Amino acid sequence: MDKINIGTKAYVYPMPVSIVGATVGGKPNFLAVAWLNMVNFNPPIVMLSLGGRKYTVEGIEEHKTFSVNFPAIDLMEKTDYCGLVSGRKADKSQLFEVFYGELKTAPMVKECPLSLECKLHSTHSMPSNTLYFGEIVGAYTDERYLTGGKPDMGKMNLFVLTMPDSNYWALDKQLDKAWKVGLKLK
Repeated sequence: MDKINIGTKAYVYPMPVSIVGATVGGKPNFLAVAWLNMVNFNPPIVMLSLGGRKYTVEGIEEHKTFSVNFPAIDLMEKTDYCGLVSGRKADKSQLFEVFYGELKTAPMVKECPLSLECKLHSTHSMPSNTLYFGEIVGAYTDERYLTGGKPDMGKMNLFVLTMPDSNYWALDKQLDKAWKVGLKLK
């Protein structure tokens, strides 16, 4: 069967769903973000791609900090809401139980299985989006989400986004070990 060209709207599959937090106007505010990725190992740097002038960006730019929180499936409705409603029009500060790490201005979501506390490293303007690079200064989880001292995605019950169909999907099983399974072909 021949491959067919489906155009440029295939995106990267899948995209991790997150809740980005920043302090805006003295209060925590949250934004749903799935356009993110790790972009550097040492120091660990994560990159967010945000289009338009998001309310959360005001806090990121003012304090030079933000958080990236990875919600479990039971937070899907609240996470989606954070992407639908601007903090300019709705107070999202009471939506979650909030905690802070050493930076004091990067609100994190206690209900999320994994939260990353970031200081802004740099920004880069693209034609339609702005990239925000954040150095991870702390990663927070509960003991119940660890296996062998490392985050266990199976225990976290996270979900992902696919586009252009705009659907959320569950991550439900580990397949094999990365950088090991391919050794069978050597």
